[in-house]
Amino acid sequence: MKKTALVLSALAFSMGMALGPASASAAETASASTPSTQLPSLAPMLEKVMPSVVSINVEGSAAVNTPRMPQQFQQFFGEDSPFCQDGSPFQGSPMCQGGPGGESAKESFKALGAGVVIDAAKGYVVTNNHVVDNANKIQVQLSDGRRFDAKIIGKDPRSDIALIQLKNFKNLTAIKMADSDRLRVGDYTVAIGNPYGLGETATSGIVSALGRSGLNLENYENFIQTDAAINRGNSGGALVNLNGELIGINTAILAPDGGNIGIGFAIPSNMVKSLTAQMVQYGQVKRGELGIMGTELNSELAQAMKVDAQRGAFVSQVMPKSSAAKAGIKAGDVIVTMNGKAISSFASFRAQIGTLPAGSKMSLGIIRDGKPVTVDVTLEQSKQTQVDAGNINAGIEGAELSNVQAGNHKGVRVDSVKAGSAAASIGLKKGDVILGVNQQPVQNLGELRKIIDSKPPVLALNILRGDSTLYLLMQ
Repeated sequence: MKKTALVLSALAFSMGMALGPASASAAETASASTPSTQLPSLAPMLEKVMPSVVSINVEGSAAVNTPRMPQQFQQFFGEDSPFCQDGSPFQGSPMCQGGPGGESAKESFKALGAGVVIDAAKGYVVTNNHVVDNANKIQVQLSDGRRFDAKIIGKDPRSDIALIQLKNFKNLTAIKMADSDRLRVGDYTVAIGNPYGLGETATSGIVSALGRSGLNLENYENFIQTDAAINRGNSGGALVNLNGELIGINTAILAPDGGNIGIGFAIPSNMVKSLTAQMVQYGQVKRGELGIMGTELNSELAQAMKVDAQRGAFVSQVMPKSSAAKAGIKAGDVIVTMNGKAISSFASFRAQIGTLPAGSKMSLGIIRDGKPVTVDVTLEQSKQTQVDAGNINAGIEGAELSNVQAGNHKGVRVDSVKAGSAAASIGLKKGDVILGVNQQPVQNLGELRKIIDSKPPVLALNILRGDSTLYLLMQ
């Protein structure tokens, strides 16, 4: 295992002093000629911004795969086996935690990161999903040393954004958000975070590139690239402009050897605003979906398709009954503008769509058979929208939930349940639909969260299972 060495270098100043009137006179002359003007500094801006940037300490547990046990021994192990009860030498071993092996056992971990206060009145802090994922305990430390526990409001792994809320907070300072669409390559940037757990640290640089993607093809990426040093522990911290306004949330670095080489990435502030607003309202990202498959438009493809454009999103397939199909988009189309703004790449276009909520309307500029066409699209809700139930209440941890229309009823569907989880222990099963709680109807995840957050002593979940309804109790 590689060890990280921190080398602290001190810059030494030496002064030679000669005794004599000539030396003294020269020193006085130099001092008198020195102007009293103050040198340019980022200090005033940082003094304003630092209270909005927080350090985050996480304790949690994550599933790990256990070695597979030989089949002839599998019947003897498992959580209910006498070999795994109190006093047994096997109790707490991976074999007892993961049954016959090859399954998941939980391993504890600690993690460090950073976050940014975006709503001082409600205690909302935005950070990266990977900072708080699988967290059992989250503690936030402010720049003045105060500490507050926090809970997760919403997470979105596909954009790596999470929203947490401080408990019993007071006197917070929220950061001001900039319009990241107005950024230009060459704009000055300052990254603020908690590298290696050292505490709040600021580094400076410029916007090196915009619309970066390709780090993870499954995720929504439209990164700001910066050469401001971003190191381990800076995740979730602020990338600000010289006005002290948030332009991005630091999320990743390109580090072949584990250190900083001047290539860091931040999630644009406009993307953060859209996603966190949905988390506040619904407890999840109700992502809109266009329903196309495609690729980048390059010069070779443009020539082959006889398209007079160098950048855009080439549509290779349109999903049946999707938003795109209903709007009349066809395979072979090249999307070159969205609401009048040029599209730089398919990846950036996909990321922009992925931040918009269902129901959003847009105008797309298309080149079809060499001719410009404009189509109006209304995004439908993505079928991939899911929420970890543990974000809503620990009593139903281990279930994945999503909004659903069940016959004539709207509700919250249980998409999966982990064996041995809290959700499994109260009787939740895959395919269940939560229609209500404590005689109050529940039509979506936001309503479920609202009822549970009121903290009633007992929760009676009204469940639709197949053609039958039943109640599951949670205390």
